[in-house]
Amino acid sequence: MAEPDHVRREHVTIFDTTLRDGEQSPGCSMNVKEKVRMGYQLDRLGVDIIEAGFPIASEGDFEAVRALAREIRRPVIAALARSCPGDIERAGRALEGAARARIHTFLATSDIHLQHKLKISRRQCLEQARDGIKLARSFCKDVQFSAEDASRTDINFLCEVLEAVIEAGATTLNIPDTVGFSVPHEFAELIQTVRRRVRGIDGVTISVHCHDDLGLSVANSLAAIKAGARQVECTVNGIGERAGNTSLEELVMVMRVRQEHYPYETAVVAEQLFPSSQLLSEITGVYVQPHKAIVGRNAFAHEAGIHQDGMIKDPSTYEIIAPQSVGAPRNSLVLGKHSGRNALRVRYEKLGFTFDRAQLDDVYRRFVALADKIKTVEDGHLLELIRDVPSRRAYIPDTAAKTAATWMSPVSKEEAQPAHPDLAAAKEKAHSAHATHGGEREGEQEDYLWGV
Repeated sequence: MAEPDHVRREHVTIFDTTLRDGEQSPGCSMNVKEKVRMGYQLDRLGVDIIEAGFPIASEGDFEAVRALAREIRRPVIAALARSCPGDIERAGRALEGAARARIHTFLATSDIHLQHKLKISRRQCLEQARDGIKLARSFCKDVQFSAEDASRTDINFLCEVLEAVIEAGATTLNIPDTVGFSVPHEFAELIQTVRRRVRGIDGVTISVHCHDDLGLSVANSLAAIKAGARQVECTVNGIGERAGNTSLEELVMVMRVRQEHYPYETAVVAEQLFPSSQLLSEITGVYVQPHKAIVGRNAFAHEAGIHQDGMIKDPSTYEIIAPQSVGAPRNSLVLGKHSGRNALRVRYEKLGFTFDRAQLDDVYRRFVALADKIKTVEDGHLLELIRDVPSRRAYIPDTAAKTAATWMSPVSKEEAQPAHPDLAAAKEKAHSAHATHGGEREGEQEDYLWGV
């Protein structure tokens, strides 16, 4: 049953950390100019918050945060800082001039990190977290605290730290699965426990930041939303430390496509998802795998004959998302050894050629033999295939002839006789023949910079 139009869905804040955690991915570093360029695209994408960088990390990061804070006015611009005075002051200076500024402080809370990395006690951790929030509040009112490695932190101590930072003035609490260790039901239980046990939690936003070490970052983030989290930290293309972060495009489209399970809304402009992915790849030189959901090259491509036949008849048979809805090119039927006659016929018709059934069968046999040798059959190869088909009759438009000229010798007038004076009628006959015959082939704290 359709939901009434007047029902308002709860908003999930999209905190984009492409320019901070995403940039920490090997090979994905960006200079100031590149960060500003990507920042403008993130603004067009509609994210609520842009984490612009880690000002204490380098002069370049400081300048990038300052440039984004001054130039981009709609979204909140956030700067990351460890819970120590030097970092927080540096972040505050970088954010001067921002229309909407946020300082994002973090400190590890798990015993693993406290003992082996920071070498401090739980009491010292609690005091440092609280003092960091108080200092950050002197620079801006919007302050976020992240309990690094929260998913491996003793739950009693985690709740104690969260209560302390709320009292100190934190407005957002981020619960990271820093090493991608959690599974969905477990992470949801963690969020539920925090909501139930932490005093003052009703007055703040619960955020999550999941890594993809076990391939569960999107699933964990969605589980957290259902458990009450209302901000998700994510990145374009899912880039980030090690196996990356929650993929922004996947998270947003799951909530959009499966609203009956995730009745929430975001401010993301879905048509800007593919352009954002493409721009990031262009800037970093790091491209997503072809089969990447939503933005991969093959996300809307089809090679198997059965799939192609379904797509030709009705795209909804094999696509649950219209490519144009995420700003991607329209679906493509990739011709390879798994393709069938119907897809081959359609591609030839787009090139201006129509065949009767016997001709199509002849060309198809040649096509399959070629496709067994090469990965993908392009238009030029198709023109080569029909070069010496004695019985072929085809209508060859000027555009097809120009294309053919780059792949094969000119076609003489004697060889190129229209099968019918009316191309539409020829196509109708080809469709009819197809329907009749079937036959488809089936260290030290001060040394520690990167976190959360």
